[in-house]
Amino acid sequence: MAALPQSSIDLSQGVVFQDQPSLTWIADPVTKRLRGRGDGWEAVRQAVEIIVNVERFYWQIYTPNFGTDLDGLIGGAPGFVASELQRRLTDAFLPDSRILGIEDFSYTFRDAVLTAQVAVNTVFGPVNTTVEVTLA
Repeated sequence: MAALPQSSIDLSQGVVFQDQPSLTWIADPVTKRLRGRGDGWEAVRQAVEIIVNVERFYWQIYTPNFGTDLDGLIGGAPGFVASELQRRLTDAFLPDSRILGIEDFSYTFRDAVLTAQVAVNTVFGPVNTTVEVTLA
């Protein structure tokens, strides 16, 4: 009896990776109900919104590589928070293969709140989003 499992799969020709469909349930933010299933740009738009609004490492329902780590930015200087927020957003989008990167990062600081606008480049087209960090 062999100590290691045996398999008849031949990997000598390489492995072909295929992207899975992005079909998901779409939540309506106004009615707070599911309004059906969506795919493509609509599904990735919802994923971007969830990623920027979920605190990383906080919710056990999400894996540790999902969400944005914003807690460590509270109380920081506006310039530092802006540059670190840009890096953390880039890092948050890395696990999703549908997201290619971010651009047009701009921010405003008012009443101890830093508001950043960013265009997220996806394989289906750009998604614009806003992230707010309270600095006080």
